[in-house]
Amino acid sequence: MNLVNQYRTHFCGEVSEQEIGKEVRVAGWVENIRDHGGIKFLDIRDHSGVVQIVVYDDALLNEVSRECSLTASGTVVLRDEETVNPKIPTGTVEVKVSELTVLGKVLESLPFEVPLSRETKEDVRLKYRFLDLRNPKVHENIVLRSKVISFLRRKMTDLGFLEIQTPILSASSPEGARDYLIPSRRHPGKFYALPQAPQLFKQLLMVSGFDRYFQIAPCFRDEDARADRSPGEFYQLDFELAFASQEDVFKVAEEVIGETFSKFSDKTVTKAPFPRIPYAESMLKYGSDKPDLRNPLLIQDITDLFEGTAFKPFQNKIVRAISVQDCGKQPKSFFEGMLKFAESIGMKGLGYIKVAEDGVYQGPINKYLPDEKRNELTRRAELKPGTVVFFIADEADAVAGLAGQVRTELGRRLGLIDESRFDLCFIVDFPMFELDPETGETVFTHNPFSMPQGGMEALLTKKPEEVLAYQYDIVCNGVELSSGAVRNHRVDIMKKAFEIAGYTEEELETKFTSLYHAFQFGAPPHAGMAPGVDRMLMLLTGEDNIREVIAFPMNSNAQDVMMGAPNEVTEQQLREVHIRLRK
Repeated sequence: MNLVNQYRTHFCGEVSEQEIGKEVRVAGWVENIRDHGGIKFLDIRDHSGVVQIVVYDDALLNEVSRECSLTASGTVVLRDEETVNPKIPTGTVEVKVSELTVLGKVLESLPFEVPLSRETKEDVRLKYRFLDLRNPKVHENIVLRSKVISFLRRKMTDLGFLEIQTPILSASSPEGARDYLIPSRRHPGKFYALPQAPQLFKQLLMVSGFDRYFQIAPCFRDEDARADRSPGEFYQLDFELAFASQEDVFKVAEEVIGETFSKFSDKTVTKAPFPRIPYAESMLKYGSDKPDLRNPLLIQDITDLFEGTAFKPFQNKIVRAISVQDCGKQPKSFFEGMLKFAESIGMKGLGYIKVAEDGVYQGPINKYLPDEKRNELTRRAELKPGTVVFFIADEADAVAGLAGQVRTELGRRLGLIDESRFDLCFIVDFPMFELDPETGETVFTHNPFSMPQGGMEALLTKKPEEVLAYQYDIVCNGVELSSGAVRNHRVDIMKKAFEIAGYTEEELETKFTSLYHAFQFGAPPHAGMAPGVDRMLMLLTGEDNIREVIAFPMNSNAQDVMMGAPNEVTEQQLREVHIRLRK
């Protein structure tokens, strides 16, 4: 792309052999300066890439330093053969400079070397994020973010979805995570809240007669940070369909998410239809409702094989097994390492049986298995020479999660995870209700506004913990990208569901006023989901931390160290919104 302005005629990264012999002007930041005895070579970086310029006149370099911005003009020439840099697109050419002007001086010491910024402490990077973003890899992540969001918008529009913006100032939600509250100046003692998600608004849009809605929605939750969760705010591809079923949502997600991963990655992506895995099956086979399907190891329930066992750690416990082929030759340090890992996640040990090359079973647990049960274990776990079967035993509410962590760690240590794939799946059939472990009361498991499978009949005839909901997650490589649901659009079913969870009709009407009243006026069946944009980008870039794909993220302590937020405000500002601080 050719430019015509006073600072540049070409982007740095686009100067090529086609311009040899031509006069060009480039502008950017000085990444590096090399002195070759009277000749200085400068690497100039801009948004598009890097080009080398050559300066023969030292007088042109007054006030030039690394990371200053400048504009330079000169003739494009071929580099000498020994100086060609095949790592960059402009590596065969350079600009022989005749004129150079510093546009922005560097007046302070650099807090870090820009090309090495990713090796700097995070808070220093975030304080000087404007410098950190000059790092080509960091810059590249944000460029990719823009491209992905543009693609998502085009794709959703092509599928007939209408982009509609929903309010940022809204009412506080009585359920879910903590809200960010905004005091009202006009209404003393009352507060707005930043939306945790556009959930209620998008459902109201379906009631309003819009057929297909979407937006790249900002969401605000006062939650602690994790590697895959940004504190404060995040973005999601929020969409909803009227007169739709669960499968209608899945078809949209398969096309949009599948094509996004295929377009912006060279990895193999799961073909539609994505696997549908019931929640109960996922918790048993993978020990998680966010399974990494790249890991071939599966978990089996073998509790029955140890009923009445004399082995005390397994007495009155749920017992799960993970069978690993060709593991028997691992060194002693491998098994010791797995034991330490098991203890680090709260297990008291990690028993195993190893099948020797001569077929003999080895391990202290072996002697507690009668022949008929050992034969049954051999059949179920497909034991053969070289196989090791690991055992996880604990209470029912803990054993699945522990087994899942052991499965993941085994896959990692044994190199079983295929990094060349994006494996996507839907987790379906979530339970509608569960018992609160502290109170014993029946509470909603997931989304209280989901349609129960079986409708009113299921609520009237089944035990609450047996009722399944039309709730679903989309998972990629062990990362939850989104949750969603077929919404409960019938007031009678909603009343009954909330009654089971301990709500009165008055509480339902008071806490969820908008939906309660809107559903009195011919609400259509509707369903949707909201894949997380930040998490998709985290997977596409291969980053371990979500902050690497956000232009100006907060740190892990929910602070913006560059802007100084959160910060104190004046007494006058507090008075205007009728707030007095408690000391």
